[in-house]
Amino acid sequence: MAIGTHSHDHEHDHAHDHADSGDLRLWLKTAILIGLGLYFVALIVSGGLTNYINNRFSWLSYLAAALFLITGIASAWHLLTAHRRHDHADHDHANHGHEGHTHGTISWGVLAITAVPLVLGTLVPSRPLGAEAVSGGVNVSAAEGAQVQTLSVPPLERNVLDWLRAFNREPDVTAFDGQEVEVVGFIYREPTFDADKFMIARFTVSCCVADANAIGLPVHWADTAALPQGEWVRVRGSLQTGDFRGERLPIVQAQAVEVVAQPDHPYLYP
Repeated sequence: MAIGTHSHDHEHDHAHDHADSGDLRLWLKTAILIGLGLYFVALIVSGGLTNYINNRFSWLSYLAAALFLITGIASAWHLLTAHRRHDHADHDHANHGHEGHTHGTISWGVLAITAVPLVLGTLVPSRPLGAEAVSGGVNVSAAEGAQVQTLSVPPLERNVLDWLRAFNREPDVTAFDGQEVEVVGFIYREPTFDADKFMIARFTVSCCVADANAIGLPVHWADTAALPQGEWVRVRGSLQTGDFRGERLPIVQAQAVEVVAQPDHPYLYP
């Protein structure tokens, strides 16, 4: 009888520990779901969402925030109201109750993987791509297919992408000589650039930062050396065809370079 009682107690304690572990994982899953929902809400409210995706797809983040919060709150409600009383006098009944309670509980590994985006998003500040993120240089042509779009933006209202689209549509690069330019972007330079040249650059984002593409206009400015890499500036001047990186391109002959704050929406959308 003593041996049987000991075995019964051991199995009961094991089942109890297993159920406690399952409960903990269920609560962690609930916390992660609610945390992800709140993280999306924080991005939306702060405006940091546009650091990651194209404005056209913002609705997906609104939907994700709602789904995470609804699922997390529903899970919390279920855990708080679930019937957890077990008949400890009946060994078989107790085991059945624990097994039913932990059935389908998410694994620790899956919980860890799911928590990674939340941890990184919380610890790493939301910030847009800048000069330090440029890989492979800055393009001096618009995205493929942009040349077929009708350009109706007045010259002084064109951004970097608008100008590159205009260049794509015109086979004679000298056709832009003398046209006035006023654009905003960040300073980008490479060691091979002439001392009096830099590029005023922006990132285009079609869907999200995974497909980000750095584009820019070459600028001639005598005081280029005084401009910090990555600084946001407004450049005013006029276009004049010249040589840049071995190509004949319209180059902005800057008349003024003014340091400005980073735009609220730093990306351009093709």
